[in-house]
Amino acid sequence: MGGMRTIVFIWTSLLLGAAMTFAQTDEIQVYDAEIENPGVFSLMVHNNFTPMGRKTPAFPGAIIPNNSVNGAAEWSYGVNPWFEQGLYLPVYSFYSAGRGATINGFKIRELFVRPNARDHMLFYGVNFEFSVNANYWESRRITSEIRSILGLHLHRVDLIYNPILDTDYTGGPGNLQFVPASRVAYNFSKSWALAGEEYADFGPLRHFVPANQQFHEIWAVVDHSSKVVNVETGFGVGVSGGADRLTFKLMLSRELNPRPQP
Repeated sequence: MGGMRTIVFIWTSLLLGAAMTFAQTDEIQVYDAEIENPGVFSLMVHNNFTPMGRKTPAFPGAIIPNNSVNGAAEWSYGVNPWFEQGLYLPVYSFYSAGRGATINGFKIRELFVRPNARDHMLFYGVNFEFSVNANYWESRRITSEIRSILGLHLHRVDLIYNPILDTDYTGGPGNLQFVPASRVAYNFSKSWALAGEEYADFGPLRHFVPANQQFHEIWAVVDHSSKVVNVETGFGVGVSGGADRLTFKLMLSRELNPRPQP
């Protein structure tokens, strides 16, 4: 417990003390099809700090990623064994160049999964997300995401792929943005895991942007779960011209009304 508290303290200090051509993001996470039990509420707080990021806005008036601290409060509720309702409120920036602290909007999500995904070798699901954005967070007020989930539990190793499609409702199906995410994790125990993650943005399906302008980041991530709080933290390095050079993330979560254990 002492080690976990140290991790939380260090990362919180870094994030709060810091004063994707792609928009910035509030959530850097690969979905694994695990959801809350029916009737259980939970809260996850996302925070991302980009000390070495892109210095030009993705569109006129957009938040500049360099030195920005962005995040969201994600509220989740288990409706039944295969459906979880989620709300991101607020989506925020603690700091961005020329703006300071801002509220960037909110999101609603509906997550459908194979029940009890943790107990199956093959797991899957799909998440639908609808966003209402500030005009400096996205170029359109209304955007949405379809995130499919495919994965395998292979003893201590997890393989997960999220082929994600984003849309701002302009230009038809060919304008859908392909922004996949993937994760390979090794579970040392039920409480600790080490993972490599990759996040990408190839651009619109009708015509991917040139490779040197795409967004590709490779991440090293550590997960720790406990009865008090669950922690996911790590850093990502950009490996393409359209990505940020260095980003840190910290996610803290816990159930607010945990179901009594038998």
